Amino acid sequence: MDETGILLRMTTQGINPIHQTQDGIKEILRILQSKLFKQPTTICFYGSGVTPSQRGPMCQLLREVFPGVGEVTAESDLLGAARSLCQQNEGLACILGTGANSCLYDGQDIVQNTPALGYILGDEGSGAVLGIRFLNALYKGALPESLRQHFENEMGLGVSDVINRVYRQPQANRWLASLSVFIHAHLDMPEVREIVIDNFRCFIRRNVLPYGRKDLPLDAVGSIAWHYRGQLSEAAETEGFVLGTVLQSPMEGLVAYHR
Repeated sequence: MDETGILLRMTTQGINPIHQTQDGIKEILRILQSKLFKQPTTICFYGSGVTPSQRGPMCQLLREVFPGVGEVTAESDLLGAARSLCQQNEGLACILGTGANSCLYDGQDIVQNTPALGYILGDEGSGAVLGIRFLNALYKGALPESLRQHFENEMGLGVSDVINRVYRQPQANRWLASLSVFIHAHLDMPEVREIVIDNFRCFIRRNVLPYGRKDLPLDAVGSIAWHYRGQLSEAAETEGFVLGTVLQSPMEGLVAYHR
């Protein structure tokens, strides 16, 4: 982008400095660099895995691939979400996608964060945990038998296949989150709708309530927040919050923030 707006928009493979090698990240960045018709003077990178210890190495990688760049910053995806949602205003910013996270934001930086802990120990409100709660209810009799049969027929899976997919195959969290498509298609069933709302209420109670700021709107970004925004609003209201801005992607908000 420049002062007139967006000049070029591209999508690449995801980047995470914790799970990928430096050479692997460089290769992704070089593909990106090769598509630019104009070299940038400033790079602002936001991403998963950009912990304080990874900021320096990530900036160095960016400088190696873009040697002529002036200013380079690398920040967490959570700070990116907060800046996208709240701009320069104080707020409660949440990520609700495959995983979940939240923070109290002062208009520039994160001032408080409840640890997300991942989908095994935490991630309440996420797509992965929604999948877990749905499967638990499906196979423990909390949902109608007809729904279980429909699920198994549509997915081509039985309970042993589900166990295998969750415990023996890679990226179980992504597979669990992918069940959101089936869940969303059956929101007309009160039992299914209650699972969704309860997942959000648990997220709010355990992750957002500790900030002690019910005076601020609850803003959220991510596919789960976007597609279930009606249920998220109901859960927020039940827990004493008001749902504010909901975005499917943080990009437009980040463009506005940096402009």
